[in-house]
Amino acid sequence: MTDQDDRSLDLTTATSRVWSNHVSMSGAPEGFTLRSTFPANPEGVEVMLEQWKAGTSEPPHSHPGDDMTVVVEGRMEIQFFTRIGEVLAPDGGPLVLSRGDTGYVKSGRIHDARYLVDCKLVYVHDRAFGFTAES
Repeated sequence: MTDQDDRSLDLTTATSRVWSNHVSMSGAPEGFTLRSTFPANPEGVEVMLEQWKAGTSEPPHSHPGDDMTVVVEGRMEIQFFTRIGEVLAPDGGPLVLSRGDTGYVKSGRIHDARYLVDCKLVYVHDRAFGFTAES
């Protein structure tokens, strides 16, 4: 979710686990910390550079950890869902992310993604990446 979107109140750079567990590195300049990648660091993150073709999409799904997507190029749309019994109901309207936007999704939150134009994304997942199809 973008930092400007009302729905971002539940997950931001201050509250997402993506930005936790940073450590100092020996010999690094003062003020610099990092969080290395999983699995070398069990408290780390998994980072992916993704490319998606226009018109492609991901079905409703969830992830076991918080995630963050930075749109380097393109425009994408995310729809959040709430499960009501066996049915997935849209949770608000779609959220559109464009070049320069950062979106956050809380662990376990059901969402889909549609790529409106060709996209290049930086995707960061708290700890090991996982994908659970939700239908």
